[in-house]
Amino acid sequence: MKKYILTLDEGTTSARAIVTDNSGKIISVAQHEFTQIYPSPSLVEHDPTEILSAQYTAAGEAIIKAKIQSDEIAAVGITNQRETTIVWDKNTGEPVYNAIVWQCRRTADYCEQLIKDGYEDYIKQVTGLKIDAYFSATKIKWILDNVKGAREKAESGDLLFGTVDTWLLWKFSNGKIHATDYTNACRTMLFNIHTLEYDEKLLKLFDIPKSMMPAVYPSGHNFGDIEIMNAKMPVTAIAGDQQSALFGQKCFNPGDVKNTYGTGCFLLMNTGTTPGKSNNGLLTTLISTFDGEEPQYALEGSVFVGGAVIQWLRDELKIIKDAAESEKLARKVQSSDGVYIVPAFTGLGAPYWEMKARGAVLGLTRGSGKCHFARAALEAIAYQTDDLIKAMSADSGLEVSSLKADGGASRNGFLMQFQADISAAEVYCPDNAEATAMGAAYIAGLVVGLWKDRDHLPVAGDVKTYTPAMSDYDRLFLKNGWEKAIKAVNLFSKE
Repeated sequence: MKKYILTLDEGTTSARAIVTDNSGKIISVAQHEFTQIYPSPSLVEHDPTEILSAQYTAAGEAIIKAKIQSDEIAAVGITNQRETTIVWDKNTGEPVYNAIVWQCRRTADYCEQLIKDGYEDYIKQVTGLKIDAYFSATKIKWILDNVKGAREKAESGDLLFGTVDTWLLWKFSNGKIHATDYTNACRTMLFNIHTLEYDEKLLKLFDIPKSMMPAVYPSGHNFGDIEIMNAKMPVTAIAGDQQSALFGQKCFNPGDVKNTYGTGCFLLMNTGTTPGKSNNGLLTTLISTFDGEEPQYALEGSVFVGGAVIQWLRDELKIIKDAAESEKLARKVQSSDGVYIVPAFTGLGAPYWEMKARGAVLGLTRGSGKCHFARAALEAIAYQTDDLIKAMSADSGLEVSSLKADGGASRNGFLMQFQADISAAEVYCPDNAEATAMGAAYIAGLVVGLWKDRDHLPVAGDVKTYTPAMSDYDRLFLKNGWEKAIKAVNLFSKE
């Protein structure tokens, strides 16, 4: 019996591949970074062909490192950066433009006009989303309106759209499969999360031909065969990275909460078969289900710049050589000494939704040094997450007293302890931080029968618990400083 799952984990900064066996053990991991393209401030792009190449190479390397044959793969799961938009010619297979990344702000002015025109309530009611440049719809429209000949080709049925999962599935199936799942479709701002269909009124509003859109299925579904290393293997799971992490953390019950500390931070609370409603800037989103199951939902808060602020310290400021050094520097000082970093490099997400906000460093003195910068950057990740926790508690009526954490930055012990302290909540970190990849692997394995049901999924390792140790006075003092920093940034964004 085939017992291995291959997960293609296509993130914002790298393409990864993970081989897992039927005991839930990770056998091998391969990773390739790809280029981040910034045509101008607040614009972010990727080269779709580079993503494809990086993902294919990582997949091959992971299989080789696992010392297995490609025909021993029982199933493939795909998990991906959401909202990132690719449009390609279905006849040539060539993209008509670079992938426009979820972080990109190029359509912010158009989004503001949509709000002024009164579309906000309808879009929120149908899609569960706020009008924002974050989502795919305005990105597709931008490509059709600005790439020469694109609209004509789209209207003649020659162009296809996909988020990154769809792009990989289409290319790896040699153009045979144009599909996605509910968790990605619901982030396009074109998908009705109640009827599970594309909304005709929104397609018309954004002037997007329906022929461009992929077919949509539950996350757990046999999407068809792809070919890697001369072997055919079925793709039986597709899930946007945050919903995949929710599944990987086994947040199967209403009220379960997880936060992924990746390039951004994404806090999700399972609300079961009831779509949660937010009055505090959160989104309603579909989560991973299987063929034949009722749709299920989550409340979600999105921080656009989470772990990316550490990359900024490394790549732009040259303060650190690697991410691990940020923790060492942060621990060398007793506090950030009043320094606050608000990393609104691509605007502010939930609960503020300020598309034109820009980043800021506040509270500097002559004595401020790189240790204070490193500590303030890590603290900024926790403050932003705490903003989401407060909004989620207010919307759900439930106190968030515990949090399951995953993602690369969850390995940072200083950050996890500060999160527990500032949020007065226990933080649980599995020693296997690969919740996103494990979610897709679990879903894929369940479809092909590697595991009987959710209750029989393997345990992904030990869990470390961080318990709050900060006084109420210190917590209130620090939060007050953060609120002042946010107000300063928001004030600047409105000028």
